Amino acid sequence: MSVKQRAVVACMMAFGLVLVVAPAAAAAAVAPAWTTYSPSYTVQQQGCGTVSGLTFHLSCTSTSGYDRAERRYVDYSSGQRRFQGSFRITSMGGSRISLKQTFHDDVGPFFLLAVENGGRLYSVEGGATVASGATVGTTVAVQTIHTVGSKLQVYINGSLKFTESAPDGGNYYDKVGAYRTSSGSGPITVVWSNLAFAYQ
Repeated sequence: MSVKQRAVVACMMAFGLVLVVAPAAAAAAVAPAWTTYSPSYTVQQQGCGTVSGLTFHLSCTSTSGYDRAERRYVDYSSGQRRFQGSFRITSMGGSRISLKQTFHDDVGPFFLLAVENGGRLYSVEGGATVASGATVGTTVAVQTIHTVGSKLQVYINGSLKFTESAPDGGNYYDKVGAYRTSSGSGPITVVWSNLAFAYQ
């Protein structure tokens, strides 16, 4: 074996030794599994709002007082919570109706996902556009992931569309249905489906 060949073999052996003694790459951190649960709820009907199962209807065109047809789910105060479901607007003569809420007892309406006539989804607090395409007859999938004390993330049809800082302290709860915002009016009928809740 030539001097050059012996040098190559020596280098290969040294490299092999390095591979043996080098620590293995750290495994990627695995997020804790989601635990599904079925929170209790109360039905809220006010003004011209009516609820039948997962069908929520506002029948009037009023712009004053309160018009709501909603499910109000039980409080939570810590951890990470996931809500998911799909809605389909079957008729809409009004505009600016809240369809999904995350409510904070200490500050009131924390996040309201509302729809305008024409299909724009927006955050009521601040008015930012979240998505488009929520037109009559179209099924829209919604998922919110709320890390208490950190942030709320909103996914529409599987894509992250909106993130908001989430204060710590106090109780939160989810709502779905139809709620006329202060600048909105009915009528509207919306059907929710495939509701699921989970926590970490």
